[in-house]
Amino acid sequence: MRFYCEEAEAVLRDVDSTSEGLTSAEAEKRLAAYGKNKLAEGKKDSLIKRFFQQMGDPMIIILLVAAAISGVLAVVEGESFADVIIILAVVIINAVLGVYQESKAEKAIEALQQMSAATSKVLRDGKMVTIHSDDLVVGDVVILEAGDAIPADGRILTSASMKIEEAALTGESVPVSKFIDIINLAPDTKDVPLGDRKNMVYMGSTVVYGRGTAVITATGMDTEMGKIADALSNAEQGQTPLQIKLSQLSKILTWLVLGICVIIFAVQLLRAGGFSFEVILNSFMIAVSLAVAAIPEGLAAVVTVVLSIGVTNMSRRNAIIRRLTAVETLGCAQIICSDKTGTLTQNRMTVTDTWTDDPILLAKAMALCSDAKRGLGMHSAEGEPTEAALVNHAHDLRLYKDELDEKYPRIGEAPFDSGRKMMSTVHNENGRTVQYTKGATEMLLERCSGYWYEGKILPITEEYKENVRRHAKEFADRALRVLGAAFRPWDGVPADYEAETLEHDLVFIGFLGMIDPCRPEVYGAIRECREAGIRPIMITGDHIDTAVAIARDLGILTDDTRAITGSQLSEMSNEEFAKVFKEISVYARVQPEHKTRIVNAWRNAGYVTAMTGDGVNDAPSIKSADIGVGMGITGTDVTKNVADMVLADDNFATIVGAVEEGRRIYDNIRKAIQFLLGSNMSE
Repeated sequence: MRFYCEEAEAVLRDVDSTSEGLTSAEAEKRLAAYGKNKLAEGKKDSLIKRFFQQMGDPMIIILLVAAAISGVLAVVEGESFADVIIILAVVIINAVLGVYQESKAEKAIEALQQMSAATSKVLRDGKMVTIHSDDLVVGDVVILEAGDAIPADGRILTSASMKIEEAALTGESVPVSKFIDIINLAPDTKDVPLGDRKNMVYMGSTVVYGRGTAVITATGMDTEMGKIADALSNAEQGQTPLQIKLSQLSKILTWLVLGICVIIFAVQLLRAGGFSFEVILNSFMIAVSLAVAAIPEGLAAVVTVVLSIGVTNMSRRNAIIRRLTAVETLGCAQIICSDKTGTLTQNRMTVTDTWTDDPILLAKAMALCSDAKRGLGMHSAEGEPTEAALVNHAHDLRLYKDELDEKYPRIGEAPFDSGRKMMSTVHNENGRTVQYTKGATEMLLERCSGYWYEGKILPITEEYKENVRRHAKEFADRALRVLGAAFRPWDGVPADYEAETLEHDLVFIGFLGMIDPCRPEVYGAIRECREAGIRPIMITGDHIDTAVAIARDLGILTDDTRAITGSQLSEMSNEEFAKVFKEISVYARVQPEHKTRIVNAWRNAGYVTAMTGDGVNDAPSIKSADIGVGMGITGTDVTKNVADMVLADDNFATIVGAVEEGRRIYDNIRKAIQFLLGSNMSE
């Protein structure tokens, strides 16, 4: 059901509930019928079963056959069992490592379960009660406040300036302002992207500002988080390029060894000229001895040692390897699908441009009209990312937030509201009352009667407004988030601090533009990728304008490639997508299932594909990729547990360095295999 496309009253009817919530009796009945609000635990094979499943590899089977024959020969000829012991030790160590690696997916599901809220405040029988989140049912009305984790998916009924951080689901760290209005589908679209469903709340996200209520529309595995858990358990890891080639080599060796056995056995019988038991036994022993000599028993051990050395070298370059075979897979990588926020960019909103006659007054107004804090000794402001950027900008101009708050104390405010798209604070400035307002530039202009120029207030004109709009559009075209500021001097103290009282007859100061800037070292890393024959692909939950601007700046988006949105991808059939996916370098406003689809498209076309990410929404695609790369600093436990490699510094450039190391290791393994095969065959 698309509850975000329905009025709140209609949603309540759909789930058979009211704004007063359910009765306790009805809630118990629904809990018994539909089960608890928790993510399903996957079926677990026993350790013994998983251990023996590791023995199915063709190379391991050959080693076991070689061990068995070596054992028989040792008994018959009275020789040492050293060969048998060494081969079995290699097989057992290999199986133990395999079982350990497979347990990662289970840990990822467990980490996902721990992200859900422990308790929730709900309306039952018209009264607020606190219950275990496991006991929530569809139709329950939950009460949400700043700091609360969202316990299940729901449709918002009331919102008082509520902002929710949905990074786990969308990958974007900027909190989303929520409202209760219906969302209408845009022309030629079939659905609303997850990040744009601003009248919904989702399990795994957190309220960071304001308060509200929501009616639960989905619980447990039916939630968006449940879909990710399901995708995670169903995602299959394919074989690495090395494993595929070793499997092919194993099959060739198997037939070669059998061929040697048969030919030598037949030749020996013909030369002996008889078929007595002793002749047959001696011929068989000679044939088997030659066959065993042809098997490179040391191959598995050599590969493991070379990969282990590679793991040590990569850890020095901030790349922590969690799966041994990932080392050589990196060396074969042809496509790197990368998340934008935090990997290609700094994950820190930064003011880059201003348009004003008085930069100091603009910075002061923005800092005072913000709730972010930056005290003495703090390296960066703490709070909502946009407001933190404003406070950091003021700090760079030697306007320190803690000193401003002390010198110009706040005496009243009209909090931010998504309808007005602005916020106002009133301050005592040396006995005078001054109001500062920040918000969307267009909305702010309509409330201004003057503008600040050369230290004076001048009457605002249409010509001035048009000039402001033109420059603001230039900022927006560069994917900058634009925010304006104004002030209003008061003769006395306002009668009240309602928005209607405060936000008119303002004096426009100017506006600034901010963006999450690219990491400086990524520019060089992208160039190295291109030179090494690796194609970078950007996959982000951010808006397409921002994604395109950053992709062009980095060199990911070129003249012969294009960008599309998740909605456009959803409308393509698999056949249509298979024809065009090579033309696409940027995917914006995507959902978790889109990421997996993109990764699988490249893999199915025969490309060795790496996928990077940090949020829960990245986990299924990271597990599906040939090599999954998680973020060590900003990454969730879920993502790190399914990743083959974790970046200790969350830096895209580190991946490029690891690929270089991986290519060297792959080359060393190839040389070792050639040497072993040559020496064993000559025996």
